[in-house]
Amino acid sequence: MALFGKLFGGNKGGKGPSPQEAIQKLRETEEMLTKKQEFLEKKIEQELQIAKKNGVKNKRAALQALKRKKRYEKQLEQIDGTLSTIEFQREALENANTNTEVLKNMGYAAKAMKSAHADMDIDKVDDLMQDINEQQELAQEISDAISKPVCFGEDYDEDELLAELDELEQEELDKNLLDIGPENVPLPNVPSTSLPSRPAKKVEDEDDMDDLQRWAEAM
Repeated sequence: MALFGKLFGGNKGGKGPSPQEAIQKLRETEEMLTKKQEFLEKKIEQELQIAKKNGVKNKRAALQALKRKKRYEKQLEQIDGTLSTIEFQREALENANTNTEVLKNMGYAAKAMKSAHADMDIDKVDDLMQDINEQQELAQEISDAISKPVCFGEDYDEDELLAELDELEQEELDKNLLDIGPENVPLPNVPSTSLPSRPAKKVEDEDDMDDLQRWAEAM
């Protein structure tokens, strides 16, 4: 707890920091460690180049460079682990802060709903809805009554009307038949060309008669 107190700047009043303050502090710490991380990566690369450069000429200098490189790599690993822990803690705080805000807003909404329903009586609501339904039914009945056609003194028998209509149709049909007489029927025109004459006997028939006559004379 003392470590977190130092990390977040402490609080003499004994009251812990708000989630927003803690999240901001963690982000600042993440930014600081990230810059340290980049610095160590550059130092590791520099020491590696020194070791390569002096590998043959000066082995002692090369070994010293490799030792420094190992120390930097160890620090880099520690920073990686610290960043992971801080990131996890920051995300947990952000989720907790979000849940707090959500619950707070839900509480406000519940109070507002309770206040809205304070003057409502369920029995009065039921009575009101019943009155609305009755008025709607009455309005529908009035609309149906208004929409019906009004016939003043027009109480007729539909069968009699249909019989009269059939009689009128039959009278019209008989009239049309009487109007069609012989004088109104057009006769066909006399053909202007003469009829064809009867065809002459064939030559074969005349030859047969001659043969028959000669046979009779021979007898």
